[in-house]
Amino acid sequence: MKNPAIQPTSVERLMREDDFIVSKTDPKGRITYCNRIFIEFSGYTEAELLGSQHNIVRHPDMPRAIYKLLWDTIQAGNECFAYVKNMARDGSFYWVFANVTPSYDQDGKLLGYLSVRRKPKPEALKQVSALYAQMLAAEKQAGAKDAIAASSRILNDLLAQQGKSYEEFVLSL
Repeated sequence: MKNPAIQPTSVERLMREDDFIVSKTDPKGRITYCNRIFIEFSGYTEAELLGSQHNIVRHPDMPRAIYKLLWDTIQAGNECFAYVKNMARDGSFYWVFANVTPSYDQDGKLLGYLSVRRKPKPEALKQVSALYAQMLAAEKQAGAKDAIAASSRILNDLLAQQGKSYEEFVLSL
């Protein structure tokens, strides 16, 4: 999270059915484009967002293992779907269903990443919230050094039980 001085609140902002939050980043995750819906929900100005790391909206309730999975997936050249809890500048939060894809130029050189987020299904958020809380608890118990491994085990155990990949799991919710 870019600004640890922001304190999370219990105020939730709900996306509208026709909202699409769109952003583009460079290969290192710095924002190069953001649409008006992203500006609205994040509470930052366009000038504050452009050039900032995308984790400016990272909510502390998000398990680090989910971000590792997302980055590993997109850096391997694949698209990734994920439910993400973001935090606005005022500490409020908003859930999104994200689709993140790598963007390439005509010669195949990575330009960065495109992320399109839409309103998540409320029934999916119940499952995801419970899973993320369990993963986050495991991260805190394991400590910083082993946090990602600890929460990844919880996620991987769930996927093994269901016989699904992460993408199949997320898209089935």
